[in-house]
Amino acid sequence: MKKPTPYTISARMYDVISFEWPIYRAGRTAAIDLMALPAGSHVLDIGCGTGLNFALLQRRIGPAGSITGVDASPQMLEQARRRATSAGWENVNLVAADATALGSVDLGHHVPFDAAISTYALSLMARWEVALDAMISATRTGGAVAVVDMQKPVGRAELWTPLARLACRLGGSDIDAHPWTAMPARLDAMKTASVRGGHIQVRVGSVPSATAGGGHFF
Repeated sequence: MKKPTPYTISARMYDVISFEWPIYRAGRTAAIDLMALPAGSHVLDIGCGTGLNFALLQRRIGPAGSITGVDASPQMLEQARRRATSAGWENVNLVAADATALGSVDLGHHVPFDAAISTYALSLMARWEVALDAMISATRTGGAVAVVDMQKPVGRAELWTPLARLACRLGGSDIDAHPWTAMPARLDAMKTASVRGGHIQVRVGSVPSATAGGGHFF
């Protein structure tokens, strides 16, 4: 019997139960603002889930650009597909794949991408560094790579740490993974944002020439 994914049951309710509007949308907005994508950009969205980044990206890239969303959960991708269809976004391509094993996956003809983003997804993966490297390898020289993820709140917001831990535990995330810490050694021109009491960390960097195209996508 096929093992169910973590979101087999919750996918349809994910947008409601994930605290998206009061908390986590702020990280998506901050990242996409820092990416400063020009119209017509082709973007890889790793761990796209139900497509919560899509509307924010569409405002930047317009119909001439494209979004390639990758997720390991068929149930989450179905919700993303419904979102794209309802909005009339014909420039969204969805790929069912493990982000830590993208080498054998056909990501379409926009590779290398102009940019790549992963929001609240790398901390779900035991081998998140492999997924980060795949994002970078699939992005052109000078392209933007953005990661949004979670840590324990800091300062006065530390009082919310138990709630933050519970939210991460329910979603299957490791709040202590801190995947953004690996980015400065891999990317140039790092930009940083910290929102919601430091609970949400945002990092955006550009792909150096020695890295882009160095993977197995080209």
